[in-house]
Amino acid sequence: MAIPWGTIKSLLLFFGPILLPKAISYYRSLRAAPRAAGVTVQPIPPPAFRALVVLAGTALVFFAYAVVPGLAPENVFARTQSRLQIPTDVLFHRLASLRDLTAADQALRAKFVNLESRLLYLQFGPEVLAECPFCNAEDPRSYFYYALPGLLVSHLANLVIVSLATSDLVAGTHGPKWRATAAVTCGLAAVLDVYLTSSYNYQANARATRLSEVDMFFWTSRLYRYLGLAFLDSLVAFLVYLSSTNRAFVTPPSAAARVAAVTRQLQATKSRLNAVGIIKNTATRDEELRARTQAYWQHEGRLMREVMEEREVVEGVNDALQNRVNIQDITRDADDYALNVLPRIEAVVPTSTTVGG
Repeated sequence: MAIPWGTIKSLLLFFGPILLPKAISYYRSLRAAPRAAGVTVQPIPPPAFRALVVLAGTALVFFAYAVVPGLAPENVFARTQSRLQIPTDVLFHRLASLRDLTAADQALRAKFVNLESRLLYLQFGPEVLAECPFCNAEDPRSYFYYALPGLLVSHLANLVIVSLATSDLVAGTHGPKWRATAAVTCGLAAVLDVYLTSSYNYQANARATRLSEVDMFFWTSRLYRYLGLAFLDSLVAFLVYLSSTNRAFVTPPSAAARVAAVTRQLQATKSRLNAVGIIKNTATRDEELRARTQAYWQHEGRLMREVMEEREVVEGVNDALQNRVNIQDITRDADDYALNVLPRIEAVVPTSTTVGG
């Protein structure tokens, strides 16, 4: 049943001022989540990129199945522009004038024995009506039972693909957080599709006297089915993209993970310092390297003395010391730095204790 536009406007006017600020606040909280968690936006990781390729490719395939006319089963009434009540011989004579009849057309022709079979054709499509070996128009539920596996196959295929794309094997650590949500959504979509097909009132088309009044349920539901699956895969891909690049849905690292990261950084720094110490020790112990080091520093000292004796340099240093640089602050900062780097002597060497009077 269609909802009147006036009712929609009334609902928007009532709930809009309430929901809009909440939506804006939720959006801002999503944007601020990476900064609050202490993480930065990053490029798409390779495992997440693989998952995005799989999901995007699947969405494109479903979208093509939905919109490309040649991939959809043929509707003989729409192809021949015929009314639902047209005689069977006239209908297939018109179809034969457009193309050659096939074995499936002959099987379908044999099933068009009454209006009931045509109504079921509009609900379940040509394949079910032509190929079902145990179905008959007196038991319409038999057609539903035969159509059920074909109805679920696209949902099951999509479930398998989405589960694979969000697994550790393909997406690494970026997909499993969305795997359960995607699987439940795929299951709900399948249940909804089965329910709508099962509860459809196919008898409503019996009152249609013109082709434009006929509800082509099978083709309409097929269109929405594949569009819905394409949208679902695109939505999962978008969520994987947001979470893998730290743009939204960021989970802050635990305290243990942060401590482990800091420990690794400290160990790396210690390793570099040890390497520098080894290189300096080697240069000091080797006679040739020690001589080259002493020659370098002697040359450096002589060069700096010559530079500092130039008139322009002396004037610049005096001007800086007198007008721009506070030598007391620099001296105090140097003393503080030295005290922080090197321990105090009294803290290293214990005070001797005098024994006796």
